[in-house]
Amino acid sequence: MRRSRVMVFSLTVCALAVLLVLPTCSHTESGQSSFLGFDLNDYPGDDGLPVLRRTFVFSGYWLSPPPGEQETNWLGTRSKLQAQGFGFAVLFNGRESRELKSVPDGVRKGESDASDAAVLARHEGFPPGTIIFLDIEEGGRLTQAYHEYVNAWIDGLANANFRAGAYCSSMPVDEGEGHTITTVKDLQDHLGGRKLAFWIFNDACPPSPGCVFPKAPPPVAQGGSVDATIWQTVQSPRRKQFTARCAATYNPDGNCYVPGDSAHKWFLDVDVASSANPSAPSQ
Repeated sequence: MRRSRVMVFSLTVCALAVLLVLPTCSHTESGQSSFLGFDLNDYPGDDGLPVLRRTFVFSGYWLSPPPGEQETNWLGTRSKLQAQGFGFAVLFNGRESRELKSVPDGVRKGESDASDAAVLARHEGFPPGTIIFLDIEEGGRLTQAYHEYVNAWIDGLANANFRAGAYCSSMPVDEGEGHTITTVKDLQDHLGGRKLAFWIFNDACPPSPGCVFPKAPPPVAQGGSVDATIWQTVQSPRRKQFTARCAATYNPDGNCYVPGDSAHKWFLDVDVASSANPSAPSQ
């Protein structure tokens, strides 16, 4: 009887989620729900939101200019995304290693970036406790200055009543003599007891299924870290050296497009998360 009641309750919750236009419940073999999301450097436009919402339940949201850009056009769009029922994965562009000249310089810049991210998040209406992910594009082992930069980022956000996350690689890098390292593992080894949420990227096929949009997305841990809350499975354009086995799932131009985007307006990065609103404060 107890098992039957649990099943009925689970089905009822999923049914109510559909009625309330909340993300669909899709249970993996481990019992964990997985949800599809997307991230783009550029805001897709008001008209694009209903199209994207047919497939995705959460969206990346750049507080800072994305890598290689001078500005972000996501600011001021939060209420529009909310109106469509999107959750959020909030992003702030991290520094490159070459920008951090020393350990003290890394600390200063980590504190400065945390302060800037907190101000922007408040201005956008994100509540206290929101997770802000620091975008770290570099793979493999990081410098000591970079670790101090990340730790200052964590402490600075905590002091501003936000939570810290990091977008980073979970793809092994060969260090020779049979040793490999991933950025996510290297970060974990240098936190000194601090808490950091992880958004990992691993577009290699496998474990990534490629540019597909399954009703039951794979579990986040399949991307290479059991501690991650988001897994970026797809990057556009595809990286040929990692995606040869799933090349046929991408468009011939190498990009990934959502179903319904016949004009190919948005070449997407695709994500899987264990929450429909990955940056939301803890309940």
